[in-house]
Amino acid sequence: MHRLMVLYLVDGYLSYDCPCHVMAETIIVRECRHGQVRVQFGNIIRVDGDIMVIPANNRLAGREGLDERMQLAAGDELRARCTEIAVERRKEGKQPCGVGEAVSTSGYNLPAENLVHVVAPDCRRPNQDNFRRELLVNSYNAMFDEISKIEPRKTVVTPPLGMDVFAYPHREGARMTMEIVLDWMDGEEDPGVDMVLIVTDEVNFLNNMKTVYRESEDQFPGVDRTRDFRKGKIQ
Repeated sequence: MHRLMVLYLVDGYLSYDCPCHVMAETIIVRECRHGQVRVQFGNIIRVDGDIMVIPANNRLAGREGLDERMQLAAGDELRARCTEIAVERRKEGKQPCGVGEAVSTSGYNLPAENLVHVVAPDCRRPNQDNFRRELLVNSYNAMFDEISKIEPRKTVVTPPLGMDVFAYPHREGARMTMEIVLDWMDGEEDPGVDMVLIVTDEVNFLNNMKTVYRESEDQFPGVDRTRDFRKGKIQ
């Protein structure tokens, strides 16, 4: 007997799985002083959290890559709000959201109460690529600062900043992502966050993240709990 295979359209992707079964797979779990950091493979649009991070461009326009997908999923109200923010900031002589800056909005149709829009370096532009390390640190710091103003913030869902269409080198970006986020969750000051979910569907980035983690796991802040998670010892 032949099994009937049905393709579903899930957030712009064709999948053999019914949308109700699509979920992120946990790859890495690390316990820090103030909470856990997890790396997950999947579609960020379907991952619940108190705060979800959108990798924005400097116009808050949502015209390409993951930024566009997330804005489309959030709905027209988010597009309208981003346009309002852009107009307000232009009146003050500012960019809607410059590189290394962040703004927040409501979550609208995304599975989070609030969204933080962060502009990371666009490595397709030589002037930003040349200073990408410093700019990436600035972007994460802007994200952390914006998160600190929002309640609730127990669970933060974020893609790795600067990846996707913005073309940050994956190996370097994977290492910096882990170092920056783990330092934040393991530092002296409690950020008020219990769980950070770094969610990506970029296979190449994930493979680089696995390699970086395997090579440097003992040098990162916190304690590895991946094996305990896989054995069901922690949820």
